[in-house]
Amino acid sequence: MVLCALRQQVPRCSSHCRTWARLLQRQRSSCVYSSIHGFNQDEIKEKLQAFHGGSIDLLKQDSGIAVLTINNPSRMNAFSGSMMIDLEERVSQLENWPEGKGLIVQGAAETFCSGSDLNAVRAISNQQDGMKMCMFMQNALTRLLRLPLISVALVEGRALGGGAELTTACDFRLMEAGSVIQFVHKHMGLVPGWGGAGRLVHLVGSQNALKLLGGAVKVDPELGVNIGLVDGVLEGHQKTEGAAPLLQQAENWLSRYTKGPAPVIQAVKKVVLSGRELPLPEALRTEKDIFGTVWGAPANLEALASKSKHK
Repeated sequence: MVLCALRQQVPRCSSHCRTWARLLQRQRSSCVYSSIHGFNQDEIKEKLQAFHGGSIDLLKQDSGIAVLTINNPSRMNAFSGSMMIDLEERVSQLENWPEGKGLIVQGAAETFCSGSDLNAVRAISNQQDGMKMCMFMQNALTRLLRLPLISVALVEGRALGGGAELTTACDFRLMEAGSVIQFVHKHMGLVPGWGGAGRLVHLVGSQNALKLLGGAVKVDPELGVNIGLVDGVLEGHQKTEGAAPLLQQAENWLSRYTKGPAPVIQAVKKVVLSGRELPLPEALRTEKDIFGTVWGAPANLEALASKSKHK
């Protein structure tokens, strides 16, 4: 499977133009579901749009770090149908953000996300509509993970069900002390349907994934760090005197990986994605193509002129 969200600077010569055309062609053909799978995006969007409530808010900052907020506090930030559509549209905006370097995904009002809004779930409880919603969200979250931005989920409060799945669609996860990630699907007679099971296996291994899904285990920050699901623990400023707000802590944490020109940071993300998702020969060819877009580019030339890596 090939990257679904490659975006890059305009190539500087005809060979780079040809390379970039090949990459874009791969991108268009690599989404998880399309019409050949019986998936009609406009049809499911029309159905989802009928279930209103909440929003997915996007703030793109001059620093190149964007903040995506799941905003439906009255329902613990559960996804309504219209919010699922919002998410797909926000991902599209981020795919077309040439200055972007990083992304923080957070929930409003001191909780992360409690999955799907049960009002919408009950209304589309027939199998056919459920499968369409599943495909829609798998597409959206796969594209989120494949963004050419380094992403982190900032988990405050609870991340339950689909909210837990959402955390796995980011490159990193940070948890506030006292917060919980829990794959509660079993309690609803379900398994993850937004791609969370497959991503979880990649993150923590099949044995740990089986424990978390089969036992609906409450993952606190300590357990999360121990099994490799969580990359850092933050102290809430309201609970720890002198601590910075959580979002600022997350931005500071992410900045160590996003320092530098946007084309370089995006290239780093792309080569990691290709190494993770492609067979080795194709990953090597993709790495070569991406390397060709930064070799001799302004950031490379400036670095060569100003310093030597051997000093």
